[in-house]
This record gives sequence, C-alpha cells and structure tokens, in this order.
Amino acid sequence: MSETTFNIVVLGGDGIGPEVMDETVRLLSSLESHLDRVSFQFDEHDVGVGQYLKSGNALPDSAFAACRRCDAVLLGAMGLPNVRYPDGKEIAPQLDLREQLGLYGGVRPIQLFHENDTPLKGYGSGEIDFVLVRESTEGLFAGRESILDPDANEATNILKITREGAERVCRLAFELARERGKEKKVSLIDKANVLSSMVFFRKIFDEVAESFPDITADHVYVDATALFLVRNPQQFDVMVTENMFGDILSDLAAGLVGGMGMAPSGDIGADAAVFQPSHGSAPDIAGKGIANPIAMILSSAMMLDWLRHPQTIQAAKAIREGLTEVLSDPFSRTADMGGKMSTSEMAGAIEAAAVRILSSKQAVV
Repeated sequence: MSETTFNIVVLGGDGIGPEVMDETVRLLSSLESHLDRVSFQFDEHDVGVGQYLKSGNALPDSAFAACRRCDAVLLGAMGLPNVRYPDGKEIAPQLDLREQLGLYGGVRPIQLFHENDTPLKGYGSGEIDFVLVRESTEGLFAGRESILDPDANEATNILKITREGAERVCRLAFELARERGKEKKVSLIDKANVLSSMVFFRKIFDEVAESFPDITADHVYVDATALFLVRNPQQFDVMVTENMFGDILSDLAAGLVGGMGMAPSGDIGADAAVFQPSHGSAPDIAGKGIANPIAMILSSAMMLDWLRHPQTIQAAKAIREGLTEVLSDPFSRTADMGGKMSTSEMAGAIEAAAVRILSSKQAVV
C-alpha cells in the first residue's frame, strides 16, 4: 500500500493563536510517527492582524489559494479588538474563509469531561454531550458588509435565510445525529413566533426531516433554549440554528463544560473544512504561556475524523481518550479552569497520553 499524505494548512493568526497552534502541530507530529503509512505535510501561512498591519491584507491571496487546494485547514485565532478596519469593524478573515470556501456548517461539539468543570450541579463526565450546528454563511451575518452612515438616524441589518443554505445545514445536522447514534434527535433553534425568516427556516427544516424518519425532529425557540441549556442540557443531542443565534448559544454552551478553552469547532463545506477553537485571540494573556490549548487540540481531532482515513480516525479517538485521562485528575488544569498548568504542560500531558494510547492500539492491530 502507498503512503497517504495529508496537506494541512496552518494559520496561527493572532494573540494566543500561534501558541495553541504550535502545541497542536507538535502533538499531531508525535502521533504521525505511530500511524501506518499516513503522514502530514504542514503548510504555515501568516494571516490576521499582523499580516494586515504589514501588507494591508489580513488574508493574502497566497494563503487563500493554499486553503483552497489543501486537505484541511487548522486555524488558531484571528483578530484583535484594538485593530480595526476603517469602518470600525474588527479584522475577521476567518469569516471571509467561511464565505469564500462555502463553509456553511459550523459544527461545535460540547462535552463535559469532568464534573468539576461545570457550574451546573449533578452532572458528571459525559453527561453533557451535544453538538450545536451553526449555519455559517448567511443569517444575520449576511449583512456584515453594510457600512454605517455616521450621520444616519438608524441602522439596519438583514437576516437572510435561503432555501439552499437552510437545506444543507439541516441535512448536515441530521447526518450528524445519525452518526452520533445517541438519542438521534435534531432540534431546530429558531424564533418562528416572531420572524418570517425563521418561519421559512422551520419549513425547510421540516421538509429535510422527512428524509430522516429514524431521527426525531423538534423545534425550540432560541430564548427558551438558553433557559433549557442551563436547566436541562441533557435534552439536546444535535441543535441546528441560524448564524447569530449559533454564535451566542455556542458560548453559553461552552460555559457549561469549562469555558471557551474547552470548545472546539469545525467549519464544514462540501469539499473544504477549517478547524479552529471557538475562543478568540485573548490578547490579554498572549505570550504568557498560560493559554488553554484543549479547544485547539480537540479541533485537530475533529479534523482527523473529517479526513475519513481509518488511521486518522484512530488518532482522533486517542486524542479524546488521552484528554479524558488527563482531566480525570482535577488538578490538571490551566489557569482559565482554576489550575496552574502552562500551555505546554497541558499539551504535553495530552500528547503523552494520546501517543501511549495510539501506540498500544496499533500494536494490538
């Protein structure tokens, strides 16, 4: 058999992005040596605020072209709150990537690894486990290019829902529920009691649901969802929602399992994908070596699953099992979760556990 080489574009970005990225690439390189005829070719590019300040373009054409032709993209974090475009908006080339690569599905797994990491009472490891799927190319974000008239007395953004956009993200949510094999339920999170765009979204959701008779489909208003996530998160399996609703709810959901440092994500398209932590660039802690690398590492595990190779899928499983092992010790935490481990110490502990687990499985095979 010939060797399979996956070309992975690496975009460290800004703030803590390069720190958590470096540790993740190091972990993947360690796992690579225990894979059978599978290798990774990492292609690093300078993007984000730093590149904008140097060249005036946060996402150079060469970097975008590399993202188009690669097998997958790993992204650390981009943007800094004190550096903005002339129109006042933050620099966010990650949004450009989603739109230009057609990455319509923002997949955000939420999983509790240890009871100490949730503010909710009575939940243990694995008892909070759901996926939020955020439509990532339209919704309220479709109006992000509109420019504020400083002399105007009002400002308006349009919430855009298309049949194509709603169909494909709903189908992705149902397919994920089938793959997960847990409760096999998809909940549409909307505001169909007020907004006609949400009535339309619900109509498309119900049409797609008919193609998945083995999956339970229900509807929950977004405001009620915020309440239910705090009172009974176990009622959810897969949630699908509009762009802005998903942006807000995914942060709330991350808070249930330890914070943004525990929240991975993948932006999925028909033939491209970008994997990044849900957190931002956190400039206040950049360079201090205390950033939590777990969300970035879990995002890389999502990438390994998405590559659909038996060896990479096994490596993804080893990462998650290794993380579970590390977090079983309540003192093994970075500062954001009440611990004292550095970025490199946490990543190193996960790496050591994952490599040991993977090598033992490969030996059995």
